[in-house]
Formats: sequence, C-alpha cells, structure tokens
Amino acid sequence: MTSIVPVLLSGGSGTRLWPLSRETHPKQFQPLVGEGSLLQATWRRIEALPGIGAPIVVANEEHRFMVAEQLRQLGVAPAALLLEPVGRNTAPAIAVAALQAMAGGADPLLLVLPSDHVIRDVPAFHAAVRAAVVAADQGSLVTFGIVPAGPETGYGYIKGVGPEGPPTGGAAAGGVRGVERFVEKPDLATAQAYVASGDYFWNSGMFLFRASRFLAELQRFAPAMVAAATAALAGAKRDADFLRLDRAAFEACPADSIDYAVMEKTDAAAVLPINVGWNDVGSWSALWEIADQDPDGNAHHGDVIALGCRNTLAWGGRRLVSLLGLEDVIVVDTDDALLVASRDQVQQVKDIVSRLKADKRPEASVHRKVYRPWGSYDGVDSGERFQVKRIVVKPGAALSLQMHHHRAEHWIVVSGSARVTCDDRVFLLGENQSTYIPLGSKHRLENPGNVPLELIEVQSGSYLGEDDIVRFEDVYGRSSG
Repeated sequence: MTSIVPVLLSGGSGTRLWPLSRETHPKQFQPLVGEGSLLQATWRRIEALPGIGAPIVVANEEHRFMVAEQLRQLGVAPAALLLEPVGRNTAPAIAVAALQAMAGGADPLLLVLPSDHVIRDVPAFHAAVRAAVVAADQGSLVTFGIVPAGPETGYGYIKGVGPEGPPTGGAAAGGVRGVERFVEKPDLATAQAYVASGDYFWNSGMFLFRASRFLAELQRFAPAMVAAATAALAGAKRDADFLRLDRAAFEACPADSIDYAVMEKTDAAAVLPINVGWNDVGSWSALWEIADQDPDGNAHHGDVIALGCRNTLAWGGRRLVSLLGLEDVIVVDTDDALLVASRDQVQQVKDIVSRLKADKRPEASVHRKVYRPWGSYDGVDSGERFQVKRIVVKPGAALSLQMHHHRAEHWIVVSGSARVTCDDRVFLLGENQSTYIPLGSKHRLENPGNVPLELIEVQSGSYLGEDDIVRFEDVYGRSSG
C-alpha cells in the first residue's frame, strides 16, 4: 500500500467540555471513552493500517509534555513533534506538517486527523482510508464526509456530487465524489433539507492527500501562509524530542482553517462519505450520545447515584454525585467547579468559559490538579498566607533546582522515597519523614525510586504564586512555570 504519514492535530482547547476540559488540559488528553485518552485512541485506530508510518504531531507548546508522555505510554516514537507557539487554526498546522513530511525528499500521502474524535467502527474506517488512497494518488484532496444521523445544526456540511443515493457502508457504495460546496452550520429547517436530499454530509475535519498536492493548492490560494509556514519550520529549534517552530514567523502566519484556505476554493476537492460511528465529542450532549446508557437513558461516570432520572449524563470526580427526579440534564463535577445544564443548552458552555476569562478567573484555563513533565500537583487548600499541595513525582523524575523569594516550604513524604537538595545538603526521606525548605534556599526534589513519590507540601509566605520560581537547572529546559 502507498506510504501514509498520519498528521495528528492536537492543538485544540476543548472549551465546550468545560469544566473537565480546559486550556491547560484539553479534551484530547482526557479518557472520555474507553481506555486511554482521545489522542491515544486516535493513534490506536490507525496503527494497524497497511503502509502507515510514524505520526507527525502538531501540538500547542504548552501541552508538549502531555503529548510526549501519552505517546510514550503507547510505545510510539513520532516522526516529528511540532510545537506551535500560538494557535493559527488548521491550515498552517497542516502546512508545517506537510513541509516536515517532505523535508527528507519524500512525498507521502498525509492522513490528517484531529486527535479528539471518536470512531466506533475501526474496520470500516480502515476500508474508507483504503478507498480514499486511490483518489489521493490521482491528485484529489479527499475529505471524509460523515453520513448524517440526523439534522444536526452543530456541524458544517459538504455537498457531494456524483453517485445517487446515500452510502451504506464504511466506504460508501458510490465511493469518492466531487464536492459542489461547503456550507456553514445550518438552522434546523435547512439541516433537515440537507439530510433529506442525501447529498450532504457532515464535515469531519479528516483528510487524505499527497503532501505536495496540498502545498501546491495552498500556494495558489494562500501564498503568504506557505511563506510563513516555510519560515517557521526553517527557523525551528530542536528541543529534546520537540521541534519548536519559530515564534515570529508563525505568529505572522495568517490564521485560517483548511476549509477556508483551500478546500472551498480548489477544484481538486473530493468527499468520501463514510458511516463509521464518528463523533467529534464536541459537547456534553455528544458524549452522552456515545456513552453506555442504562435502560432509562442515563450515562454515568464515577460515583453517581440517580433515582427517578431519565436521559441524564453525570460525570463525577472524587465526590459522590446524587441526582433525583431529573430529565435531560448534564451534571459535571470537578475538584473546583460544578456544571449543571439542560442537555439542549450545552453548546452554550463556551459562553461560561468566556465569562470566566473576562472575569480573569483561573477556572477558565487550569484545573486544581496541574500536570508537569515530572508528575503533577494538586492544590488541596489555600489561605491568605498558606497553600497546601499534594505532589506526585514520577519514578526517576526531578523538579528543577530552584529557589523562592517569598515563601518557605514544608515537605512530608506520604509514600515512596525522596532525594532532597537544600543548599549544600543532599539527603533522603522515606515515608512519614519531613523537611523544611527555608525562604531563599536553593532546593530540588527528586524521586530516586521505582514507584511514584507522593508528598504533601505546605507553603507559607507573603506571596504564593507559581511565578515565584527562580530556576538554576532544569532537565526539561524550562525557564519558568
């Protein structure tokens, strides 16, 4: 089979699944359906495809360690992990991936996949990819159109031209069709007409095309974007396993989706209608639709008790969530935020996030639990001059050698073992042992063991912000944060 390089797009923020999905830990890194995250599921569904190569991953630089760790857990070594300094939508992201794929003189087919979708029928999807390869080899820019399950107003649509009648299989009976037009999210009446016609398909955001063909079409319609992407990749800096795109060049790149930049303008666009159990998990109601439900239509995750309820989704965290006599309601409980919404209003969750951002509230972007390359910390409690954190350090990992101007710290080991550096002393701590890090002391925390190190940190001082860190050494190349 023709060589295929997957391009996994992992730069989204997933605000419509707030409060579980936030900017610092968006939905592609969450285990929403089945085992593993949506990013991991994206790779798992294509790794067995004949001709598939190592993926090129395009990610937000703030998520780099989560991407790398989740791929490492699967034993995947990416062909490249490209870091975007700022978001510029899908067309520039795909452009730098295409340029990277051709850097060694190759010209592979690119299978472009958002990393936050669900596909239930993997064999049917494989059949669809094989069908699309033929058209892509002949120069088409193939997009995968989803056979609509109903008049959905939350998706864009693609009108195909070609064989009559709706497709029935994974790769449609009529195969690849021409594209008459792309249309924006319609109102209900228009969506009903689209579905009744059999000619319109949901726009999935998945594509297959040859790298050079895409770049040629992008050059026709958006030459400034190609120039900026080329400069961003040419000026990229290697940082361990990552390739950091040049910030100035990428910031100067026009921001546009692949649909607007290329697919709506090119005469090479083609659509392959597919019916593969696709869902973009774009809202809590979408997650409810694909979740396992009881006979009353309730889908629950975590410690949930529901009595007299119908068609509810309850996503619990650490606490017990109880529902009584509710119908068509979404309840999502996290450590620092609770969402209760009517199921038909969940698309407006993004408005709550906008309000939180306008009020400069941290709940808009960060969880109480924050992931770091060495592990994680959870803000358990805080007051005017103190803060308590639960810290987990992965085996063999180490925090930076650092100091604080405004706070002192007490460390109490709960499990595992800790190697502590405090000024000129280096010593070990075991379970139920503790130490004190005075204000201004140069210090480091390491886990020399083979199991996770868990400890409680009590901070005290006049200022407890995360920006009160002066780093002297850091194995992860961080200067702050």
